[in-house]
Amino acid sequence: MNYLFQALTHPGLLRNNNEDAAAFDPACGLGVLADGMGGYNAGEVASSMAVNVILSELADWFAVSGQVTSVREIRKAVDRCVQHANQAILSTARADPDCAGMGTTLVVAVFQDQRLVVGHIGDSRAYRLRDQQLQQITRDHSLLQEQLDAGLITPAQAAVSSQRNLVTRALGIEQGVELELNEFAVEAGDLYLLCSDGLSDMVSDSDIGDILRAAGSLEHKARRLVDCANANGGRDNITVLLVHAPASSPTRQGLVSRLLRT
Repeated sequence: MNYLFQALTHPGLLRNNNEDAAAFDPACGLGVLADGMGGYNAGEVASSMAVNVILSELADWFAVSGQVTSVREIRKAVDRCVQHANQAILSTARADPDCAGMGTTLVVAVFQDQRLVVGHIGDSRAYRLRDQQLQQITRDHSLLQEQLDAGLITPAQAAVSSQRNLVTRALGIEQGVELELNEFAVEAGDLYLLCSDGLSDMVSDSDIGDILRAAGSLEHKARRLVDCANANGGRDNITVLLVHAPASSPTRQGLVSRLLRT
């Protein structure tokens, strides 16, 4: 199965800098998105390091192991690359006082044939649109999600909570990082969205679904998602990465990975 990739990032309306980063490599079926935090401009250092280390190391691993690999080996490779990125961010934070305390959320997707491996840390998300139905396929590592799971608050209360951005896991904060890994079957026609909370906090799942279901190219859908987040206030950086599994074979994309960050 051939996959189409598209990504877009925007600083939003209230911030001068952009601490999000996203990259993809169609040749290896890889997409990575990170939302940085901490220190003066340090968030964008952490997110860029995470994206660069993970994308580069996974591409190198595929170059050695070949495209036909087991899901078990892919899961091990993703976890190993994430641990390396975690150590790289920690080392930089210790060496540079301006980067002290920096960290980043993460969502990484590996598409191989008709299988998808998704790893995530924090509240950056992955969604799947299948048969016109949108489903969030990651679960936030956040205080708010824990409160929801425990029945302490309702979804309506969560939507207006002041604790929306308190994550319980992040890359680059501690020596060990717990990456949540899940595997999914991919069907022809599926559309996947990776996004930072600058989108999911500003645009409802219902509106996200409407945009993804509408006619148009991946580039058009990405632009509409970002524009909708900004129209609703644009309080944070906004980054989206779309991956489509076409029902028919598309024209092959270029093999050069792209990095989006400002």
